[in-house]
Amino acid sequence: MPPSDTPSTEAPQGVEGQPQIVFDQVVKRFGELTVLDRLDFAVEPGERVTLIGPSGSGKTTILRLLMTLEKVTEGHIHVAGEPFSHMRRGNHLVPANESYLRRRRRSIGMVFQQFNLFPNMTVRKNVIEAPVHVLGLSKDEADERAVELLELVGLGDKIDAHPTQLSGGQQQRVAIARALAMRPDILLLDEVTSALDPELVAGVLDVLRQVAESTDITMLCVTHEMGFARDVSHRVLMFDKGRIAEEGTPEQIFEDPREERTRSFLRSVLDNGF
Repeated sequence: MPPSDTPSTEAPQGVEGQPQIVFDQVVKRFGELTVLDRLDFAVEPGERVTLIGPSGSGKTTILRLLMTLEKVTEGHIHVAGEPFSHMRRGNHLVPANESYLRRRRRSIGMVFQQFNLFPNMTVRKNVIEAPVHVLGLSKDEADERAVELLELVGLGDKIDAHPTQLSGGQQQRVAIARALAMRPDILLLDEVTSALDPELVAGVLDVLRQVAESTDITMLCVTHEMGFARDVSHRVLMFDKGRIAEEGTPEQIFEDPREERTRSFLRSVLDNGF
């Protein structure tokens, strides 16, 4: 059966009920500024969750904690049922060391606002570099995976081009293929269209819709593209001041939000009369 135009919004069931991601009373402070304030939430395997809210509400910090670019101030993060921000030492949890974090984050891929491609490498080499050097794949196996993924993102004919020969939208699609080449269980998307010219946004979002349709990857997405959030998400979380102000299905959040803070935010980004 061919995939439908819009991914299913029925959330998949977790394996034996085990969440893929758990934030347990997570606090993140930068000096005296509290960015995340005792945050509790969980994401099931295969679930697509979108984080919306004003700038500075803590959304991107969540992704940076999962990429181990930041460390929690208080609380714990678990991934696939195992401690992530911490590690076990005897009967206690202690802050994770770098070698532990390096092993654990292999299951997580991230696409950033900026493409961060290696300009001296071809598209092909950008995609195969990490699978060969981090996962230990053979060059042939990594190359086969790269060809498949570049076809998926519509760039099979650009495999031997250099990033400087590509548009911004094409570079971002290479970045998506590069993240998927690591076969992550979790894909993090941080405002992946914010650096693109408006006419390039639709093409990148179409690629991500196709990824959502064709894989069971768990996706955690920060975006101001509300149409994309509505189309691909199983669940939408509205953030404000480091806390979840409201959560629900895309239909509930965008058509009948309960909280005035959600309504005011949606008014500001959609001008739709909430």
